[in-house]
Amino acid sequence: MEKLKQRWGIDSNFQIAVIFIVFAITGSTASWVTKPILDFLGISREAMNPFLYWFLRIVLILPVYKLLLLFFGTVFGQRLFFWNFVKKMLQRMGFSFLYR
Repeated sequence: MEKLKQRWGIDSNFQIAVIFIVFAITGSTASWVTKPILDFLGISREAMNPFLYWFLRIVLILPVYKLLLLFFGTVFGQRLFFWNFVKKMLQRMGFSFLYR
């Protein structure tokens, strides 16, 4: 736990618990939110190839996850940590131009 706290620049165990909670809530919510979005767009599992459906759903989950991560991070008082985390994710995906 100490290595993780040092790597993330975190001081307390409470802060790391809050961060883990935010990750859990965000992942579940991003998965839950994308299904109605796809339904609204007229994309359903029954109407297309299952591989294409899941590919589109995963592609949609990526930006939704980042937005929700910032939202829940702000709600739980960890906005700066998650903003830096999202910037690092975007940089690794080649989208660093989005936050400059």
